[in-house]
Amino acid sequence: MKAQLAEVRLPEFGIPAAMPEIPAAVYEARLKRLRTRMDEQGYDRLVVYADREHSANLAYLTGFDPRFEEALLVVGPTGNPAVLVGNECVGMAQASPQTMDVELFQDFSLPSQPRHRSRPLAEILSDAGIKKYGRIGVVGWKSYAAPEMIDTPAYLIDELRRITGENGAVVNATDLLINAADGLRVINEVEQLAFFEWAACQTSQGVRNLLFGLRPGMTEREAVRLLAWNGMPLSCHLMLTAGERASLGLLSPGDRRIERGDRFTVAFGIWGALNCRAGFVLEDSAELPTDIEDYVERLVGPYFEAVAEWYEALHVGQIGGELQKIIDGHLGDPFFGIFLNPGHQIHLDEWVNSPIWPESTIELQSGMAFQVDIIPATGSEYFTTNIEDGIALADQDLRVELAARFPDAWERIQARRRFMKESLGITLHPDVLPFSNIPAFLPPFLLRPDRVMTLA
Repeated sequence: MKAQLAEVRLPEFGIPAAMPEIPAAVYEARLKRLRTRMDEQGYDRLVVYADREHSANLAYLTGFDPRFEEALLVVGPTGNPAVLVGNECVGMAQASPQTMDVELFQDFSLPSQPRHRSRPLAEILSDAGIKKYGRIGVVGWKSYAAPEMIDTPAYLIDELRRITGENGAVVNATDLLINAADGLRVINEVEQLAFFEWAACQTSQGVRNLLFGLRPGMTEREAVRLLAWNGMPLSCHLMLTAGERASLGLLSPGDRRIERGDRFTVAFGIWGALNCRAGFVLEDSAELPTDIEDYVERLVGPYFEAVAEWYEALHVGQIGGELQKIIDGHLGDPFFGIFLNPGHQIHLDEWVNSPIWPESTIELQSGMAFQVDIIPATGSEYFTTNIEDGIALADQDLRVELAARFPDAWERIQARRRFMKESLGITLHPDVLPFSNIPAFLPPFLLRPDRVMTLA
């Protein structure tokens, strides 16, 4: 079916009354699973590094994310993990739901802060079980083709290699947590999925407020206030730009006043969710320059048809490469400028990994959470269009558990599924759980947010 513009009423799907908490027992189970994988891979110790921007692996395992400073978690086969923190995170680390041995390591502290109270790094690491001839796995942020490539500070890796010696091994073990097929963080528990649904409600409702509240004459900073950020940690900086700057992507709002006819883009992400939309600050294609009056027909319509087919192909067991083929089939023309993976896994960080790439044989699993993130970059006067929303996959058993334990979230999910089918013409497999309060809702002209793309 061909996509077309139509007037559609977007229901109020509701906002959760409270944020679902991750119980201490879930963190204990995560640590147990991690130790099982450590043993399978032959690691004597696992070392998990975190800084402010790259804290998701540490937070997943412990519920603790460092503020201002770096941190290092050392996990052995038994006992409490040891966590090294700077001056300002000692108290915060002790509030973690995961029991840890907290060690002050002041080189993680900010410049010129006191450095006289902590023990030498070699002594701390040795007491945490880093020994000569040991095989040490290091979890940083990314995996690389060569296992010796590790994205943590050189002085830490140098010390680990000095202690373990020539016959030891210090290698990248980040895949244990982020491997796109079965990493610990890409297969989520029901509690984590409920949290992601809560997070998606916050970001998608914020973008909804913006879509329906945007007016020419506002400054970009005034417009961004419509997102109503509630203080939850951001997964990326707030992005909102209008006019020529909007084509540059990823920029923060400024003092410029938004004008009728502007290009416009917004992205709002907190831990566990992100939503993005883009279009023109207009009411109708008749207001576009004559050379792009076919904006909807040339760009937005084919894009929406591609995203709709991508949605409908999702299910547990689907192959990542098949999803790539769908987007290539619709949007393979260089005009569309699709160059990133069409969809990726999401967690506390906005992009964990992606099983979707040409010829990928990875099967999507129950418990995976995804960001619908298919971005045209035309590099032309047609600008772009964008649907970015959060979803999850859940088999029958996981769906039953989610419905029983989080009935309000389940009702919102079912209402979104009905809306997508009845109003937008997108029929989802039962495995697919839409988390966004603007599910696949795409108004190309932002001064008429009630006119959206639909196949219905």
